[in-house]
Amino acid sequence: MDVSGASISTGIAQRYATAVFELARDSKQIAKVEADLDQIEAALAGSDDFRAMITSPIYSRDEQATAVKALAAKMGLSETMTGALGVMAGKRRLFVLPQLVAALREAIAADKGEVTADVTAAKAMTKAQQDKLAKALKASVGKDVKINLAVDESLIGGLVVKVGSKMIDSSIRSRLNALQNSMKEVG
Repeated sequence: MDVSGASISTGIAQRYATAVFELARDSKQIAKVEADLDQIEAALAGSDDFRAMITSPIYSRDEQATAVKALAAKMGLSETMTGALGVMAGKRRLFVLPQLVAALREAIAADKGEVTADVTAAKAMTKAQQDKLAKALKASVGKDVKINLAVDESLIGGLVVKVGSKMIDSSIRSRLNALQNSMKEVG
């Protein structure tokens, strides 16, 4: 997808996310919608069929709406989220579901006074390590920090932490690259 297509998708997702968030806030269902997001992310990550259904043009509006309604019931999604997915299917907007999930998570975090830190580590971190990192980041940014952890063994060791537009790269890979670049400059 080109950049303009990505920004259009993000804009569409943002409008749906704002509507879902406001409905959830007004009905005091934010925690339930947040749980819905976990279910939807798991479905997106774990099911090629689900990803194909939301993106493929071969499925009609009615087929998408029927499938989404059945999946929402099976996953136990809230009325707010089920309704939003139904409207999205009816308007052929399910393709923005991944962006909707991200935008909703952002809105919920902002409402809670949280920020999300995207952390890439060379190996999996324990809950205690994540809590310690979140505490250190909270001291730095002044807000509660939720850790979004990914593992990339090519880092060799260390972490890459991104909070908002600020990135801290303490990985061994980046240090080795910096050393290699400085050696090239000398020789």
